[in-house]
Amino acid sequence: MENSQTLTLIQNKAKEIHKDVLKIREHLHMYPELSFQEKETSSYIAGVLTSCQIPFTTGWAGYGIVAVIEGENPGKNLGLRGDMDALPIQESSDTFYKSRNPGVMHACGHDVHTSCLLGAAMILQSVKKFIKGNIVLIFQPGEEKLPGGAGIMIKEGVIEKYQLNAIIAQHVYPSMETGNVGVRSGLYMASADEIYITVQGKGGHAAMPHECVDTILMASQVLVNLQQIVSRNAPPAVPSVLSFGKFNSDGGATNVIPDKVFIEGTFRTMDEKWRKKAHARIVQIVEETVASFGGICEVRIETGYPCLINEPELTKKVKSDACHYLGEKHVEELPLRMTSEDFSFFSQHLPATFYRLGTGNKSKGIVSPVHTSNFDVDADALRVGSGLMAWVALCRINDMSE
Repeated sequence: MENSQTLTLIQNKAKEIHKDVLKIREHLHMYPELSFQEKETSSYIAGVLTSCQIPFTTGWAGYGIVAVIEGENPGKNLGLRGDMDALPIQESSDTFYKSRNPGVMHACGHDVHTSCLLGAAMILQSVKKFIKGNIVLIFQPGEEKLPGGAGIMIKEGVIEKYQLNAIIAQHVYPSMETGNVGVRSGLYMASADEIYITVQGKGGHAAMPHECVDTILMASQVLVNLQQIVSRNAPPAVPSVLSFGKFNSDGGATNVIPDKVFIEGTFRTMDEKWRKKAHARIVQIVEETVASFGGICEVRIETGYPCLINEPELTKKVKSDACHYLGEKHVEELPLRMTSEDFSFFSQHLPATFYRLGTGNKSKGIVSPVHTSNFDVDADALRVGSGLMAWVALCRINDMSE
């Protein structure tokens, strides 16, 4: 079959199953589950795969599932990944499919990622006779919480077991209109590490600071001194961000200097060598600053996700596939992002690419960003996401298997 005929076939199939994919998304959105707690989500996905007669295995990183679309022609193995965990956010929207689970919400679109992956699976299952090799569907738990489900699945051997040759994922992009996608070759997203600092001094009455070792003053100076990490220590050409979101003490009154202060933040960068040096420099600055005041401290840096790198050749081909599916004017170049994503673990082991699916619709008022209580997506984005992922997968697996 000619490429144009296959393209039309997939686009028509995406329209045909659109209502089914919407129902899947609505169900997942109504019953969100936190990272590594996705028991019912996993069970629901297994039910859909069973109804589609797609074989799968369970128990990956807890509740992860790996399914396989077995092509009718020999070839290589391409992974498609969708995450499925939700966030600890109380949903404020008033849709009929709003979250039924108090304090938990699909505010980052992982319900959409899972639904589109299932939609792509339905499409690919219907065109198995055109597939050379196997399409491996990875339904991943725990993207939002360290150590990240992707890294765990890799350690459990998912790459080796399914002999993956490359992997692709998509992510909702509410600032981009539905019908468009964004791609970027090379470095795309930052690494992210969590910083936990405890500053300990000698508490006492606020009227007698000379008898105390002031933890508030020490901790404040620590924050100020740490800002030189980015302004004076980071290579000027390397994007880096050091931010602190928590500053608490064990004190409980305005006239009490507390014994301890607790600081928490994140460090993000686009260079793995500088990342390691920055960790050491953070510890050094905190320890020396606190010591100069006569206090003691504890610094813990929890290494998070690495930089996400989109393999240039694979990304170039996925961009071309997207241009064929949507039209060139609907494929945009993405800027660097300082956010992080555990798909980056896959990008360290395999040719990988991670593209953005436009899910916004200004005319419908669907504009809220991810991680907000009223986040939602345009329903038409699921048709685009399912069909595009199926098309890209078919093009890439057949090209790889030549």
